[in-house]
Amino acid sequence: MDTLISNPKAQYLLGAGLDVLHFESREWLDTIDLYKDEVRFFENLLKEKDGAKYNKSDYEKMLDNLNMIHTDLFNDLEQSIIEHEQLLSKIELAEKGLSDNDYREKHQQIRLRINTFSKNFKTFKRIVFDYAKSLN
Repeated sequence: MDTLISNPKAQYLLGAGLDVLHFESREWLDTIDLYKDEVRFFENLLKEKDGAKYNKSDYEKMLDNLNMIHTDLFNDLEQSIIEHEQLLSKIELAEKGLSDNDYREKHQQIRLRINTFSKNFKTFKRIVFDYAKSLN
């Protein structure tokens, strides 16, 4: 299946050596760690604000969303990347039935998930900041 990749960097990276793709996977794991830190910051920020005197339902929804992001998405993405790296290890050991094309296809799928998640997370951060500002 041919798909159009609108990001020239992504197209270039998919044709790069496996070591470059491995490096990008490590960067993704670092990004997820950063996002986890940001979620903890948001949780603390919102807890510091006295949500009781404001619209409690908005406050609770925000905290619920933070927990969902932290628990489900981060852990799922992180696990996908770890499994992806394990596939690379098997390819490097020349395990039968695997090719670097398998790795490249999976890499593209994870890249799309990371990009979508990053866009959504940025939007969510704006919502949290706007909400926190409105509590002042």
